Amino acid sequence: MPRGLELLIAQTILQGFDAQYGRFLEVTSGAQQRFEQADWHAVQQAMKSRIHLYDHHVGLVVEQLRCITDGKSTDADFLLRVKEHYTRLLPDYPRFEIAESFFNSVYCRLFDHRSLTPERLFIFSSQPERRFRTIPRPLAKDFFPDHGWEPLLMRILSDLPLRLPWQNKSRDIRYIIAHLTETLGEDALPRCHVQVANELFYRNKAAWLVGKLTIPDGTLPFLLPIHRTDEGELFVDTCLTTTAEASIVFGFARSYFMVYAPLPAALVEWLREILPGKTTAELYMAIGCQKHAKTESYREYLCYLAESDEKFIEAPGIRGMVMLVFTLPGFDRVFKIIKDKFAPQKEMSAAHVRACYQLVKEHDRVGRMADTQEFENFVLDKRQIDPALMALLRQEVPEKITDLGEHIVIRHLYIERRMVPLNIWLEQVEGQQLRDAIEEYGNAIRQLAAANIFPGDMLFKNFGVTRHGRVVFYDYDEICYMTEVNFRDIPPARYPEDELASEPWYSVSPGDVFPEEFRHWLCADPRIGPLFEEMHADLFRADYWRALQTRIKEGHVEDVYAYRRRQRFSVRYGAISSTANSS
Repeated sequence: MPRGLELLIAQTILQGFDAQYGRFLEVTSGAQQRFEQADWHAVQQAMKSRIHLYDHHVGLVVEQLRCITDGKSTDADFLLRVKEHYTRLLPDYPRFEIAESFFNSVYCRLFDHRSLTPERLFIFSSQPERRFRTIPRPLAKDFFPDHGWEPLLMRILSDLPLRLPWQNKSRDIRYIIAHLTETLGEDALPRCHVQVANELFYRNKAAWLVGKLTIPDGTLPFLLPIHRTDEGELFVDTCLTTTAEASIVFGFARSYFMVYAPLPAALVEWLREILPGKTTAELYMAIGCQKHAKTESYREYLCYLAESDEKFIEAPGIRGMVMLVFTLPGFDRVFKIIKDKFAPQKEMSAAHVRACYQLVKEHDRVGRMADTQEFENFVLDKRQIDPALMALLRQEVPEKITDLGEHIVIRHLYIERRMVPLNIWLEQVEGQQLRDAIEEYGNAIRQLAAANIFPGDMLFKNFGVTRHGRVVFYDYDEICYMTEVNFRDIPPARYPEDELASEPWYSVSPGDVFPEEFRHWLCADPRIGPLFEEMHADLFRADYWRALQTRIKEGHVEDVYAYRRRQRFSVRYGAISSTANSS
């Protein structure tokens, strides 16, 4: 390969990333118009297309590089020089951290995820000291209650870029002040002030005002979800001021925000103060930089591994029929490998399972489906693998592992947030905790269905409980769209003996689902059955599911709230019109 080509290749990769992030910002910048026009189907399409942009531009760069090199193979020294030139381009580059991830992606695409070494890739950042640099562009604006909180909030809401009229701005301000007074106390309010992000955070059918509430002894989140009525009038739906509430809003089971962030590292640092429990990976994920979030997630894994003497073990819970799941005892994520062979009742292929996981990545997860990161040629040190897990790997996934002596290479796996399996949680709790878990489970099913997702396998073992007590679905191999399912009532038995027969007395076609059958396994536990019948009996009726299907087919996009219904101002203080509830 001729000398001097290394710089051209490095520049081509960086220019390709510029093009990708430019399109990323372009799609993001349309969020305000989509919100104002209530074009909810365009919101969903923009979410999908923005996810696809990254891989599309990686592919374009790879084709360019193949033309530049005329398809000739490159030696190790040449690749090291390319990375060296690329590194020299980054010191003054505003999005250096994501540009490093883009370089990694191009390399992996070119070399089929082989020879993934720190010398050739940005396994760790080349410029870690820049992570906490001075932010050159103001990200937020401060507001002080010099003349009281009512004019302060009036200035905040009036400064927003939204072009729609307000339904009743003064009413919303009274509600916000009432919430702050109840939360902080009337005497504390004059000593507090607010810093508000310049850009709104758009997701689903809401525009979120994200800010920091500085109180005498610290800083709290200040989050206002702004919705619009069917008539096109704005209203504030609630005010959230705890780190737990903010963590749920920015949670791993939700779709990525659309927020205009030319300097994503600066925004991540700004958010960190109100989201102290979130890792760097989770913050990048929340603002839509999911590929760089994968890089940060892998770095967090490596740092944990370096400081821990734990061994990889099979994850707690009932062993899956499709996925082999393992973890590190103290790590907050699990590793999932598609098995070489599935249980007989799972009539599907590995390609089908991967397609299901991709569907979840692209779909609105409504706070009820865990996000995943996908890895290829994942290396593990055999000394850190428990012997029982090593035997299980050789038994269940021999075609997906390569033994390199001291290490094994796993051809393909997913990394997902670790949760307590719901079936284990239900065995451990009583009283109100049990009631809350059953309520959460039913709500998860309802919200998934309203978002056009049918989980397929609804057993408790396929759901997990987060540290905030939310129930999240995480087993995707039988997932499908609601509109693909035929929900049927079980016809009356012809004879009394029919109900005792081992086979149904009625025909069953592919895609048929009989909600009445859910009762057999969801209500079998005498502690759970009465609670489920009390709160979610309609889930056992086929007409409930068919009514949801009708709404979906008619184009309705349901509201998705990242907080409890009782927290809505319309419930707490009650004056928002009924039209607001159906927006």
